[in-house]
Amino acid sequence: MTFRNERFFILLTFYHLPLPFFIFTPQIKALLKEIVIAVQSWSEAHRFIQEHRLIKWIIIPGIIYTLLFIAGMYFFWSSSNNAVSWISQQLRIEPWLQKARSEWLSFFFVMMGMMLRLILVLFYFSLFKYLILIIGSPVFAYLSEKTEAIIDGKEHTLNWPDLKKDAFRGIKLALRNSVWQSVYLIALILLSLLPLVGWITPIIALLMEGYYFGFSMLDYSFARNDFTPAQSIHFTGQHKGLAIGNGVLFFLMHIVIVLAPAYAVIAATLSVHKVKNS
Repeated sequence: MTFRNERFFILLTFYHLPLPFFIFTPQIKALLKEIVIAVQSWSEAHRFIQEHRLIKWIIIPGIIYTLLFIAGMYFFWSSSNNAVSWISQQLRIEPWLQKARSEWLSFFFVMMGMMLRLILVLFYFSLFKYLILIIGSPVFAYLSEKTEAIIDGKEHTLNWPDLKKDAFRGIKLALRNSVWQSVYLIALILLSLLPLVGWITPIIALLMEGYYFGFSMLDYSFARNDFTPAQSIHFTGQHKGLAIGNGVLFFLMHIVIVLAPAYAVIAATLSVHKVKNS
C-alpha cells in the first residue's frame, strides 16, 4: 500500500477547480462522465431489481440496516453535540466571545461549531457504514455475483467457496478503507476548526465518504474479474467518478433508507459492466 496509490482523490480531482479554464480538462470530463454513468446505474438498478424479482434481497437486509442506522444516528448526533461543547469549554470560547462582543466573531464560531458537528456525524457515519459493509459482506457479494450472472445471461448457482472468498475480501477492503478514511477525516476535523476554510469541509468529507463507500461496492465486481487488491485500487483511482457517483447516491438514498445498501451494490455492478465493455 503506497501513498502514490492512495493519493487523496480530492487533491487530484478538485485542486485546480477554482481556475475556470481547468474545469474542462480531459481528466475532469472523464470524472464527470463516470459520475453520470454511476447515477444512471442507480436508475437502471431499480428496473433491474423489479424485472428480475430481487426485492427479497433488498427488504430483509434493508430493514436490519434501517434499525441500526436510526439507533446509530441518534447516538452519534448526541455525542457530537457533547464533543463540540467539550471543545468549546476547553478552549474557553464562550467567555472570550462575551468579552469581544463581536457579532461577526460570534457568527464565525457558530458556523464553525455547525461544520464541526457535521464532520463528526460524517465520521461516526463512516464507522457505522464500515460496520455494515463487514456484517453485510456475504449478502453484498451474493447480490453482485447474481447481478453479473443475469447481465451475462448465465445460470447463477450459489458457489459457497467463491462467495466466502469474495466476502472475506470485502471485509478486508472495508477495514483497509476505514483506516485511510479515518486519517483523512481527522485532518478534515482539524481543518473544520479554521474560520472560512472549515465551511467547505463537510462537502469535501461527503465526497470522500462517497468515494470510499463506492470503492467498496465496486470491488465485488473486480474480485470476480480476478483483479488483485492492488489492481482494484489502481482501477478505482483511474475511475474515481464511478466510486464517487455510487457513494454519493448511496447517501442520498437514505431518504428511503431501507433500499440504500442493496441498490448500491447492484448499481456498482452495472456501472463496472458498462465501463468494462465500453
